[in-house]
Amino acid sequence: MTNILSVRKLVKHFTIGGGILDRAFGKSAKIIRAVDDVSFDITPGETLGLVGESGCGKSTVGRSILRLHEPTAGTIELDGHEISKSSQRVLRPLRQHVQVVFQDPFASLNPRRTVGQSVAEPIANFGLAQGEGLRTEVEALFERVGLRADQIDRFPHEFSGGQRQRIGIARALGTKPKLIVLDEPVSALDVSVQAQVINLLVDLQQEFGLAYLFIAHDLAVVEHISARVAVMYLGKIVEIADKKSLFENPQHPYTQALLSAVPSIDPDAASKRIVLTGDIPSPANPPSGCRFRSRCPIAQAICADEEPPLRSQSAGHDAACHFADSE
Repeated sequence: MTNILSVRKLVKHFTIGGGILDRAFGKSAKIIRAVDDVSFDITPGETLGLVGESGCGKSTVGRSILRLHEPTAGTIELDGHEISKSSQRVLRPLRQHVQVVFQDPFASLNPRRTVGQSVAEPIANFGLAQGEGLRTEVEALFERVGLRADQIDRFPHEFSGGQRQRIGIARALGTKPKLIVLDEPVSALDVSVQAQVINLLVDLQQEFGLAYLFIAHDLAVVEHISARVAVMYLGKIVEIADKKSLFENPQHPYTQALLSAVPSIDPDAASKRIVLTGDIPSPANPPSGCRFRSRCPIAQAICADEEPPLRSQSAGHDAACHFADSE
């Protein structure tokens, strides 16, 4: 099956400091290695969950795919088109096929425009509808995401957080995309509303054959919606596998620690919790070798000397650890 998205050796570095005042005080610019050598594929209709703690680079991956951040290196192939270095003229028609739903539904909507205008804008930009046909299309999208057609003339502040996220989903659907980047789409919502939005996303995926890159830090949500899961730590993917394999047999110590922190009704679960010591290293100065070694409970000398490659542990299950148990 042809991939809808192929990312190879994606790198995104940010430069901070190095201005006039910094130079006056003898301070040089620093390179923030937000994303370093990330590769993965997404097939049509598939959901890949991208998880990790705050600051690991998962949102930067999503924004780099959308070219909201310009990649430092690597390739991004969308539906057979290499887009990492494409001009905006070449990129514009391809943007119809990839859309985004942001974490903060209120900040993603223009407060001076009606929600109907916000949903209609991308449809009109790509010439998919106009006039009365455009309004009819927007009304249909509102009803499809669980809102009323007569609400399209209201403003964002007149809706709840869950309703605003539904509006964001309607806007993403308007261009009939093949891939949607979901950047923590339910983390700002109440738990009961989270379930409603997740179920809506599942229904829409089945109806329209959508592929999702689902970025989150809530492993329970990721387990519910994803087919495969990639785990990031300090700018790198440390493990990637199908959902069942990763949750039942995690190979990387970081993944094992993350899963041990998931709340459980098991009264003995607390005794199985893996508590990581030390602070997360700075992406401006990551550790040598394995980036997780400074917090890893099984780290040895080789971990400081050699960076472990992301290698196959079993069919479809890759992990970047010198001591992962290959089958």
